[in-house]
Amino acid sequence: MARIALFPGSFDPFTNGHLDTVVRASQLFDEVVIAAMTNTAKKALFAPDEKVTLIEAATAHLDNVRVVAQANGLTIDLAHKLDAHFIVRGLRNANDLAYESDIARVNQSLDASIETVFLLASSQYLAVSSSMIKEVAQFGGDVSTLVPMNVAQALQAKFAEAQHD
Repeated sequence: MARIALFPGSFDPFTNGHLDTVVRASQLFDEVVIAAMTNTAKKALFAPDEKVTLIEAATAHLDNVRVVAQANGLTIDLAHKLDAHFIVRGLRNANDLAYESDIARVNQSLDASIETVFLLASSQYLAVSSSMIKEVAQFGGDVSTLVPMNVAQALQAKFAEAQHD
């Protein structure tokens, strides 16, 4: 049986921290499926199809990684649909651990056969968050060391477009 891992997130935008987690997960599992989810509590900068395109380009060098969009529903249901028995989550700090542990416990109560695997963020990505990156990019800051190059270009284009509206 193939070891399939699901890496869900809003990925708005996809960061170098996310990419680092995916690269490391791709070395542990036969297949990693990145699910660009919709977070109903946040207003997304990128549409689901834009996220998929950006993430696919950023992970094109990884043969065992694919990307899907998931607009709604439970992560655990998507894991069932994909035959994934692992959910991968990246942790930057104690706050992430507390939040992600609660979600993992709920998922475990819904289906004990699906295991959550936590990967600690590499030190250079501890302070990187999607919301911080969006704020820096919105005000013209250089985020090219924080996100894949194609994502940096998309952010620049998105905020240039917003200034013209």
